Amino acid sequence: MATDISGITGYYTNGNNNTNSSSQQLSADMNTFLQLLTTQLKYQDPMDPMDTAEFTNQLVQYSSVEQAIQTNEKLDTMMSLSIANLGAQAVSYIGKTVQVLGDVMPLEGGKAKASYTLDKDVLSATIVVKDMNGNVVYSQSGEKTSGTHEFNWDGKDSDGNQLEDGAYQIEVSTKVAEGDTAASVTTTIFGKVTGVASDQNNIYVGLGDAVTAQLGDIVTIRYDDYFDKNPDGGEGEGNGDGEGSGGEEVTPPEEETQSYFSI
Repeated sequence: MATDISGITGYYTNGNNNTNSSSQQLSADMNTFLQLLTTQLKYQDPMDPMDTAEFTNQLVQYSSVEQAIQTNEKLDTMMSLSIANLGAQAVSYIGKTVQVLGDVMPLEGGKAKASYTLDKDVLSATIVVKDMNGNVVYSQSGEKTSGTHEFNWDGKDSDGNQLEDGAYQIEVSTKVAEGDTAASVTTTIFGKVTGVASDQNNIYVGLGDAVTAQLGDIVTIRYDDYFDKNPDGGEGEGNGDGEGSGGEEVTPPEEETQSYFSI
């Protein structure tokens, strides 16, 4: 089932808005300049006409503003073509599992996966999963050492009840020694790409049926059945400690990274 993400708009629109604002400002400046210039010509003293050099300088300024407006229009066209090209490339991601910077992960078929990176050792770390209403549905202790740690969730709440597939937020809180600076935590989420969408500003991918991500936030791309493989080649589910159903530690497969342009 493909994710319908055709209606997503309004994300990261600052770049395009700034371009439009600049073009509007340049147009306004040009109109103001023309009004001033024609007013000068209309009311100049016939016995003391406008200096030729100054008049030429003002015409050059007018030409510069006009060229700046045309440059902005061409840049907008190039940006649109670049986004369209990136969208065509992103179609090849459909069916693959991607790792994305963010904290909202898709729960699909009772499986969800995320990772968190600590910049230093901490006294304790707590992983909390919330639904999109902000309710805590699951929590557990996490790894305390610096570095990247994976979190596999079977979609069950703290009482063992299986939750519905959808979007869930992961938060990692830490505790450090008294007087020490707080630890920095970076989270990423994993999901299978189910669709691609774009607007005039950016490219987006659908993860499962409930989460969308910006193309520029993708950090790795992995083979399609990443979630379903155990080290021995069989299938199985993992838990929050990174262990498979057989109790053996799961070693992540090699990452298949692909290059792309950030927007």
